[in-house]
Amino acid sequence: MLKKIKGDIELIGRHLEVLSTVAQHQPIGIIKLSEILELPQHRIRYSLRVMEGLGYIRASPTGAVTTTKTDELFSHLDTDIGEIITLLKGMQSLKEKE
Repeated sequence: MLKKIKGDIELIGRHLEVLSTVAQHQPIGIIKLSEILELPQHRIRYSLRVMEGLGYIRASPTGAVTTTKTDELFSHLDTDIGEIITLLKGMQSLKEKE
């Protein structure tokens, strides 16, 4: 069960890394993103598709660009991750209660 969650978190981390790079270098295409992040193009393409589906980026004739939704995501990111960490720390203490 936790192995799946760990994989999901790693995938979300990649999506956020791609999104952050798009924000820094926009407009940017798959090949350039692949070079910067040193990831295969198919992984970049998948992350872009997911981020576009969620409304964080949009395609333009010159490459991917962020939307206003991206700014909102990044402005709350530290808080949101902190809340997740707190939940996980609470789960750690479950073992100690035995």
